[in-house]
Formats: sequence, structure tokens, C-alpha cells
Amino acid sequence: MSGDDLIRAAVARSSSVAEVRIGRGVLAEAGALYARHFAGPAVLMADERGWGAAGPAVEAALTAAGIATRRHVIPARPRPKPTVDLADALRADLRPGETPVAIGSGVMNDVVKHAAYTAGISYICVATAASMDGYTSAGAPLSEKGFKKTIPCRPAKVLLADLDVIAAAPPEMTGWGYGDLAGKVPAGGDWIIADALGIEAIDDVAWPMVQDGLEGWLAQPDRIASGDRDAVEGLFLGLTLVGLAMEAHGSSRPASGADHQIAHLWEMDDLHHHGERVSHGACVAVGAMAALRLFDWLLARDLATFDPVRRAAAAPTLAKKEAEIRRRFDDPEIAGRAIVETRAKHVEGAALQARLIRFRQVWPELAARLRARLWTADRMAWHLARAGAPVEAADIGVDPAYLRDTILKARFLRSRYTVLDLLDECGLLEPAAVAAAQGATQARVGT
Repeated sequence: MSGDDLIRAAVARSSSVAEVRIGRGVLAEAGALYARHFAGPAVLMADERGWGAAGPAVEAALTAAGIATRRHVIPARPRPKPTVDLADALRADLRPGETPVAIGSGVMNDVVKHAAYTAGISYICVATAASMDGYTSAGAPLSEKGFKKTIPCRPAKVLLADLDVIAAAPPEMTGWGYGDLAGKVPAGGDWIIADALGIEAIDDVAWPMVQDGLEGWLAQPDRIASGDRDAVEGLFLGLTLVGLAMEAHGSSRPASGADHQIAHLWEMDDLHHHGERVSHGACVAVGAMAALRLFDWLLARDLATFDPVRRAAAAPTLAKKEAEIRRRFDDPEIAGRAIVETRAKHVEGAALQARLIRFRQVWPELAARLRARLWTADRMAWHLARAGAPVEAADIGVDPAYLRDTILKARFLRSRYTVLDLLDECGLLEPAAVAAAQGATQARVGT
């Protein structure tokens, strides 16, 4: 099935997305698309960068179709933060009967998505870069009082993506999108673990939407870095399908695992490098490398002597985990939310012992499944570098100690079970985190 056919099939299954239009020169169709799905005036919401990429063309197309428009353009520097506060401000600007048109990439789409959802209306998105997978996802990853979480929202009713605009986006933004898509490799490994342990079964609809095409979408990093339109189209199609997979599954599990948990901590810390806030895709690229190094380390272990009974007896109680969370997170509100997430997935005593016994029993088959699906960290590093994406923690201003601490904290951020939780329950997270941080340092020195 071609990429276009896959998109059409996914849209047909969607309960929220009515049309996805991807092609060259399609900004001129904005007026016809709007008239097909909406009525009344439009408010064009963008930051200055997104407006410069597509705003005037969209405005002209809507005006030519007889649609009344007005602009709401915010500064692009400093880079807007994906927060509930910004989304609330955009919602407050909406006038009765208006339809929001988000023009831009990740942050603008997410904040307009949340604003429209909380206002009880639909919106249209005009994508300007292949920089992330959230255009068609049923969630907005936003920070609220410092805690980043994916908030359930309806995706854009209509997505318009002009490949001429997207291929002309700054190369670093396309690199961010490649990094976001690369995160689906370890995220798939996390889901395989949860499936093998009976915690969360793999979804036969959402899984192939992401995993079946992943190798192909990531296969042309050089052409993607050069802005080749066909390669960038493949990247954008992949990101769009990932978003639709999340909507189909009802959560971000098909696209997000330990890689995103690591990345979200850096985003919550408002990580800056070279005077700019580090983008989501850049954080995910480096988070994916960290997660793959954890998998590499685990798959190299000889677990023949692992004793589930002894480990279950020695494992920390929920009370001890809560104490660790309060020690590791300075902000009491963030610590409180992390405790809620951790309580939802914590097991101890007989329940943990049973899980670890199952782990030892299924490990040979599980290890084989992981090796068949995962990339090694070295392979991913080569691809990320060729695509122009960040590779190592130092590329985004994270030193080895910060990386290690992030890995140790990340398991507390979500109730989703990942390789972080498996390593923790087996008593192996500390040495694995040290090895992952050292691996990043050695690779950096090697370059």
C-alpha cells in the first residue's frame, strides 16, 4: 500500500480527522479545504516563523474563497513554550463562531489543539515542517505548572501540508522530526516488553501503522538532511501515520516510551543550549540514544543466575520509591504528580515476584523479539548524524552526570511500563544508567 493509501485508510478509521492533504503547491487549496469542512470566519494563529513560511499564502487562499480572516501572530523568539498557559491565552482570544487555523509546527499545533478542544470546537492545521508527530495525534504534550504531560485532545479536523514549504523548512527542524521518528524504535521495544510481561498488549491496528514502515522512513538520512522532497515526504508521511496511530490506540503508547520520558524531563527543566530552548525532537533524538543504550546493555547481560525470589524480597517498597521521588524532584507539585504516576504501576511482594518469574521464563523469547526489532545505539547514532539530528547528550548541553540522573528519574514520570521499569524491578537500573551515560561520553570523545 502506498503512503497516500495508508493515510487515507487511517483517516477513514479516525473519529476526528476528516481530511489530510499532503502535496506540492497545495497551500492554494486552503480556501477550498476550509469551505468543505468549516463555516464562518477564521483566525490564523502562528508564531512569526510559521507565519513567514505559510501565513500570507493561506490568508490569500482563504480570502479568495470569501472567508473572513484575522491574524493572531506571536513572537518566535524566544521560542514559544508548549504550555497550558499559552493554550489558555489563545483560547481566550477566540471570538464566537471563529475556527482556529494553526500555522506552524509542533508548539503552535499543540497549543491551538488544546485551545480548540477546551473551547469545544474543531480546528485546521497547516503544517510548516516535518519536525514532530503530533499533527494528527489525539493529545497535546504541554507543561502545566512545570509538569509535562500529554493531555487528551482532538486532533486537527483537517491537516494541510505543502511539501514545498516543508522541504524548505530549516534543516535543523527536519532533523528534529527525524529524531522524533527515531524514538519509535526504542518505544517499540518498550511495548514488546509490556506485551511479553502481560502488562499492556500490543495493538494489532496501531502497531503496524508505526512499526511496519519505520525502517523505510528512517532509511534515507542523507537525502532528508539535503531537503530532498521525496525523502522529506516519506518522513512527513511517517510522522502523520504515527499521529493517527496514537489516535487509533487512544494513547501515545505507539509512539512514546522511555525515550520520551527522558526527553520530557529535559523539557520540564527548560533545557537551553547555545541560547535557545532545546526542541522536543532534539530531546527525543538524544533520549532515543539513551534508551537504546539501555537495551544494548540489557541484551548483553547473562541473566541465567537472576533470582526472582531474592530480587522481589529486596526490591524497594512504594514508600521507599516515594521518598526517592521527593529527593530527586525539587518541586513539590511535580514530585506529587510523579508519585501518582508511580503508584499506578508499582507492584511489590508476591505480585512483583510473579512478574519477575515470568520475566525469567520469557526472557529468551523476549530477547529474540527485541533483537529482531531494535536498532543498536551505534546504528542509530550513524543515522541521526547523517540526518542532521542531535546524537549525544553533549549535543544539547547535557553532561554525563545530568544524563545519568535523568535516566534514573525518568521512570517516575509516567505510569507507562518501559525498559526503565524492567531494569528497576530487576535491580539493574543503576548500572545500566551509568553504562548509558559512559557510552554517550565515549562516543562523543570518539568523534
